[in-house]
Amino acid sequence: MTDVSLDIIGNEWIIIIFVALILLLGTKRLPEASRKIGKIVGEYNKTKNVVQNEFQKTKGDLSIPIEGPVMSERQKLETIAKSLDIDHTNKTDNDLRDLITSKLGKPNTTQGSDQSSKR
Repeated sequence: MTDVSLDIIGNEWIIIIFVALILLLGTKRLPEASRKIGKIVGEYNKTKNVVQNEFQKTKGDLSIPIEGPVMSERQKLETIAKSLDIDHTNKTDNDLRDLITSKLGKPNTTQGSDQSSKR
């Protein structure tokens, strides 16, 4: 058997699609369809720009540097402490957790559940 393949590249596909659209829509409906597609693409670009701007605004507010992966729990705590400008020298893991949660303004849920089960 012989292998028959179409060696069609780039711009030739555009011509094929354009001819197919003319055959499907006809010459009277083609301008209307192109206008609708143009409006859709325009709305898509506007929405995409708005979303990107919002991400940039949100990203600009966060100044926490992100580093590579860490190997231990202690390294995780030290990395978080550094990013929050907390001195981590001579502090235990629990002290660091408490300082980090107080800096972030969130209650420490792991210790709270331990304390409630001890009562």
